Amino acid sequence: MEVDGYSINIIPFTPAHLLDYSSKKYSSKIMKLKYFAVLSAISLLSLTTACSTPSTTTPSNNVTGESKTDPCAGKKADPCAGKKVSTASVGGPLAKQLQGKPVVVDVYATWCAACKNIAPTVTQLKQKYAGKVEFVVLDVSDKTSTAKVEAKAKELGLSKFFAENKTQTGSLTIVDPATGKILSQHRNNPDLNTYASVLDAAITK
Repeated sequence: MEVDGYSINIIPFTPAHLLDYSSKKYSSKIMKLKYFAVLSAISLLSLTTACSTPSTTTPSNNVTGESKTDPCAGKKADPCAGKKVSTASVGGPLAKQLQGKPVVVDVYATWCAACKNIAPTVTQLKQKYAGKVEFVVLDVSDKTSTAKVEAKAKELGLSKFFAENKTQTGSLTIVDPATGKILSQHRNNPDLNTYASVLDAAITK
């Protein structure tokens, strides 16, 4: 074809050319996606390797202000259990006149409400165990009676007990006279059976 003396070759644009162009454009996108996929895989591999590498940091053994752990805490078998031995005693054997029978020591005061509460129980015990049990009353109602009973306690071998229990009015304590061991001690407890079970066992011993 000639236009103004110039020869022009016109190449017809067919559907095949459009398909070829689209294929090249699609292939380019595929290549880009593959490129980014490879980069992502490399980055992920690097991150995984970094996280799985064990730390080489050495912990310091010098910790300032660290509290010491209780060796007796949090253990099924308490290592300190064997050290908790009961030493409940009046201080030693009681006086000769109290030997041979269990001894019930009653710390009493006229103004003591607990003493009035257990008074019927004390009466029942004295009736039930007459001739089988020795009963000692330590009256601390006032200064005069307290001074007298302090001397009495010393005579009977109860000095240590009196010093530790003179404020425990309304208490009944059962003692083994041969050893001075406290078999039972209750304050403001009017239950007869509580004392009877201990006394029966001590008498038949």
